[in-house]
Amino acid sequence: MPLPATIEILPLRQPIQAAVAVPDSKSITNRALILAALANGPVTLTGALWSEDTQIMVECLQALGFAVQVTPDPREDCNRTIHVTGQNGRVPAGGTADQPKELFVGNAGTAARFLAPFLCLGSGVYRLHGIKRMHERPQAALFAALRDLGYRVEAENGNDKLPVRIHGTGPRPGNCRVSIGESSQFASALLLSAQIGGWQIAVDGENADESPYVVMTAEMVKAFPASGEFPIEPDASSGSYVWGAAWLLGHTNGSVIQGQTWPGGDTPWQQDALFNHFVPVGKPFPPQISRATDLADSIMTAIALAPFNRGPEPVRFTELGRLRVQECERVKALKDELTKCGGRVEETGDTLTIWPTPLQGAEIETYNDHRMAMCFAILGLQVPGIKIKNPACVKKTFPNFFQKLAAAAPQGLGVEIWEIEDGRRTRRLTGEDLFAH
Repeated sequence: MPLPATIEILPLRQPIQAAVAVPDSKSITNRALILAALANGPVTLTGALWSEDTQIMVECLQALGFAVQVTPDPREDCNRTIHVTGQNGRVPAGGTADQPKELFVGNAGTAARFLAPFLCLGSGVYRLHGIKRMHERPQAALFAALRDLGYRVEAENGNDKLPVRIHGTGPRPGNCRVSIGESSQFASALLLSAQIGGWQIAVDGENADESPYVVMTAEMVKAFPASGEFPIEPDASSGSYVWGAAWLLGHTNGSVIQGQTWPGGDTPWQQDALFNHFVPVGKPFPPQISRATDLADSIMTAIALAPFNRGPEPVRFTELGRLRVQECERVKALKDELTKCGGRVEETGDTLTIWPTPLQGAEIETYNDHRMAMCFAILGLQVPGIKIKNPACVKKTFPNFFQKLAAAAPQGLGVEIWEIEDGRRTRRLTGEDLFAH
C-alpha cells in the first residue's frame, strides 16, 4: 500500500541506542551515471542510490539507448548495483525537429541539468521536460553557456526554462563562462561532459573556485575509471537526519544515536559531511551558519532543529538564496511551518534568524519537498502532534526514511507512526506500509 496522505510521528518515550544506516549519495550517483555513460566500456556503480531522482536518470539513459542493468544491493534496500555500458563518448542519436527524442526528468534538477550538455554531444533533436515545478526552476545560465559553445538550445516558452529542445551536433571544442549564482549544478553539468566535448569552462559566482558541488564534480571527473568499478559513498544530506535526531534526543532524553557509516576524509566530496561539525551532539550550534560556505541541503535540518538550541541567543542562517529555487521556495516554507509550530523566526533578505523556543504540534505542509518532510519528521521525535502531509515525497532521495524511523533499535529508532484520517489516528503503520513508492 502507498503511504497515506497524512501521517503522525509520535515522540519517543524512552531513551534508545541505535546505529542507523542511510542510503548512498544521490549527488554522486547521478554524476557517476553520466560519467559511466561517457566511459570507454562497462562500468559498475556499487552502492548507487535507488530513489526517484536516480531512477529518472537511469530511465533517461535507457531511453537514449544505453545498456543499463540494475540489480539489488543486499546491504541496503535503497541502494543498487548499476552496470552501465559506456559508448566511448558517443551519445545515441535523437529525433527530428518534428519528432524529437522525448526525455522526462520529473522534478530531478540533476537529471535536467546534467543531461542538457550531455545531449549536445549527440546528434539530432532531444526534448527535456518535467513536472510543473521543474518547468519553474532556473536554467538560463546553463543554456547561455551551451549557446556560447555553438549549440542550438530552444526553450519552448521563451523563458530559458524547461521544456527545452536541444540540437545535438557532437563535440565542438570551445570556451564558455557559466554563472553559479542560482545553482552550482550549471557548472557541474558542463564539467561532466567537458572532456568529451573539448570544452574549457570558466565558472563565475560567489565562492566559484571552492563551490562544494563543483569541486565534487571536478574530483569525480579526475577519479572516474575509463571502465571497471566505482563505489558510491553514503549520502551526507540524508545522514543529517540521523545526526539531527542524535543531537535532538541526546539533548532532551539522553538517547545515543549514530550513523552506521559516514563520508569523511580530510577533503570530503560532500559538503554536508560537515553537518556534525556545525550541529555537534551535546553542544550548541555556532551563532551563524551559511548555506554558501558551511552546509548544503543539510542546513534545512539545522534550521528545523534550531528552536531547541541551548541558551537565549538566536542562530542566524545566512546566504539562503539558492533554497528559494529548489524543490519549493524553501526559505518561506521553513519559516511558515516553523512558525506554525510556535517557532520564533525572522526573515531578513536571505537570512533566517531563529530563537530558542518551545514548539507545539502542527500539520506540516511539505510542498512536495522531500527535505521538508524529513526535517519536520525529526522534530516529531520530540514534539507531540507533528503530522506530515504527503510523506511519500521522500521517494525523491530516501524512499525508506520512515521505515528507518519505525524499525526497532538498534537498526532504527522504534518510532510509532500512524495514519491520520479526519484528524484522528486510524492505523499504526509498519514495514512495507512505510515505504515511499
